[in-house]
Amino acid sequence: MDNDARAGAKNITLQERRPIDGLDHHVPMILLDGRVYDRELDRFLVDLPLNGVRSRHSLRAYGYDVMVWVRFLEQACGKGVWEAERGDLTAFHRARRREEAAARISAASWNRSVAALEKLYRWAEVEGVVAASPFSHRQVWRRGHGSRRIQVVARNESYERSAKRSDVRFVSLDDYRMFRDVGLCGLAPNGGARTGARDRNGTRNALFAELLVTTGLRLEEASFLLAFELDGLSKTASCSRQTWFKLPSALTKGDRGRSVLLPRRLLQQMTAYVAVERTLAVAKFRSRSGWREIDRPILIHRPMPSAVALSLVNGGTALIDAVSPEERGRLVICGGDGSPAEPAALWLTEIGQPVQPNSWEVVFARAGRRCAAAGCPLHVSPHQLRHTFAVHMLAMLIQHRLRDAAGEKTEASMEGYRRLLGDPLQQVQRLLGHASLITTTIYLDHIASRADTIDSAVEELLALVPEARVS
Repeated sequence: MDNDARAGAKNITLQERRPIDGLDHHVPMILLDGRVYDRELDRFLVDLPLNGVRSRHSLRAYGYDVMVWVRFLEQACGKGVWEAERGDLTAFHRARRREEAAARISAASWNRSVAALEKLYRWAEVEGVVAASPFSHRQVWRRGHGSRRIQVVARNESYERSAKRSDVRFVSLDDYRMFRDVGLCGLAPNGGARTGARDRNGTRNALFAELLVTTGLRLEEASFLLAFELDGLSKTASCSRQTWFKLPSALTKGDRGRSVLLPRRLLQQMTAYVAVERTLAVAKFRSRSGWREIDRPILIHRPMPSAVALSLVNGGTALIDAVSPEERGRLVICGGDGSPAEPAALWLTEIGQPVQPNSWEVVFARAGRRCAAAGCPLHVSPHQLRHTFAVHMLAMLIQHRLRDAAGEKTEASMEGYRRLLGDPLQQVQRLLGHASLITTTIYLDHIASRADTIDSAVEELLALVPEARVS
């Protein structure tokens, strides 16, 4: 970019979608007056999925952080993105972290920005776009997780240590039940009906919340479940309290795939929802030719419950394990005559359109306002229910291990501690789909908020401690 163009560089924007098909549709673009700002920068954004950034939410966050940096360099420093120096980072930090409160971002948001920019300049160094990164690093010694080995790592000096390690917000089960009944279903705080307050989608919304709080699914994972995926689970669930449900790789964060436990009661309720409410929504979808309202619909033949691949109407197949969440929302099942019949998505609006993740955020926000109006101020987000599952599940698993430990007299002390904490942590790690056990340990800090867990733990520990002899 020449100096004349830079002088007029006022309208730098982020476009969240590209006018192309395929998975790169959600790779963001940074534009200057409606045109690509920099070809090399655009190539970095396109390469993000190959460098571990795959979900559209993460892609949008990276795009936003880089766009803010580019805009700052152009407007405050008069520089292009590849001309940045250490002093520019200092000025950027002052502008983002030292301004008035209304314009100041948190330390956690700053660190997220640094992570995005560090990935940008590391890529640029490897590709030969820049000779050196504007960031400076220093070597620090760190003990390796789960071992005595010492590791030397390079720490970016622009990170702020004051940032919170995590922001885990969860609710008690009593508050959850109140939020579900009053906020989502529209009942009175005593459980009775409130005139004119029942939510027409209350059953669907409450079921979705139950799914999150009993499985720990992420919002995107739960939003893009497909109705036919539940068909094969009913028989299994009829003979056990819970049944394992395998999440396809492409639906989960990091394409790791995992299995979650679905309670039989919840699965039965979801099956009833499919048979009644969802069937009514599908009828409206057909009568309104609702498939025309879906962006780039993917037409498929009706899959079998145990199908591992989707048969496309226009020919070819697609492995279910490889279909992205966004593509799941575009799947439309066709009838025997080849005409579009219904969305494949499990959760549908009243007129049969797939419910998008941001729509669930709106549903939960409305439920919070309804709770506040009823005199019980509860504001719960879908992601808080994932944290709620994690904290309560970990607490209960530790309680069970405490009970088990009471009878294990021959077990070595350190091995006992390992099993007491390690086993429950690893179980919750698998259920949540965390890549690292370190991520799961953040929930240990919040178990103290559960009074019943602490009370039970103290009783169990006292039972293990020999009673003191009083002379």
